[in-house]
Amino acid sequence: MAFKKPVEIAQAAVAAGKAKTLLSPDKMLLLGFLAGAYIAIGGFLAVIVGGGVNAETLGVGIQKLLFAGVFPVGLMLVVIAGSELFTGNCLLPPIAKFAGEADWNGVLKNWVWVYIGNFIGSVFVAYFLATATGLFGADPWHSYIIKIAESKVSLGWWKILWRSIGCNWLVTLAVWMSLAADDIIGKIFAIWFPIMAFVGLGFEHSVANMFFIPAGMFAGANVSLLQFLFMNLLPATIGNIIAGVVLVAWVYYYLYLKDAQNK
Repeated sequence: MAFKKPVEIAQAAVAAGKAKTLLSPDKMLLLGFLAGAYIAIGGFLAVIVGGGVNAETLGVGIQKLLFAGVFPVGLMLVVIAGSELFTGNCLLPPIAKFAGEADWNGVLKNWVWVYIGNFIGSVFVAYFLATATGLFGADPWHSYIIKIAESKVSLGWWKILWRSIGCNWLVTLAVWMSLAADDIIGKIFAIWFPIMAFVGLGFEHSVANMFFIPAGMFAGANVSLLQFLFMNLLPATIGNIIAGVVLVAWVYYYLYLKDAQNK
């Protein structure tokens, strides 16, 4: 099975990141919508599967494993079908910037348009596919999605920040490793394990929370818009940025690209 060496992954990441900064805003927005919808579909499936089992009977660990085991379908759709995900883009455009192939203006433009698109796509699935269809209308799923939403805004700023750093360390590593694979099966395996790990560990993903919390709010969760935006989404976004930019983009740039760039 062919795969790239780490230095080749870094070079591929730079090329991909540069291309992302050169997209037009309308394409960033539409591709962002798709990615938000894909991640939401993964979250939707996780709620249906994980919320549909009795943790007291099977054990909490098994419930978490089932929930986490199906969620990675979202990132598989993002990477293989093609779309723009904010959390993954906390790695790719920044490493292109560090390598001198992009500038911060291009990085920030990509982040803004993609983030907006992700939000719209996630809420679209939360309302039209999860709520309007009635699939979250009955228990155990109705109570389960409410519990998820209320717990996510009650964690506290610092817990969410650190959990979101852990999350996007793993998410961007999944993106990084998917670049190493030249075949579909290799990409699927590269994505599944890190994403399953972050979800099973209970880390915080800003785009996934654009689905989970609004879906819970639509179901009647005691969560206000301000709580959603400032008590979860803001710290989750900051933590996701820190992890992608520092722990993966800068670290791998320093390890595999910096010396060659300075020659």
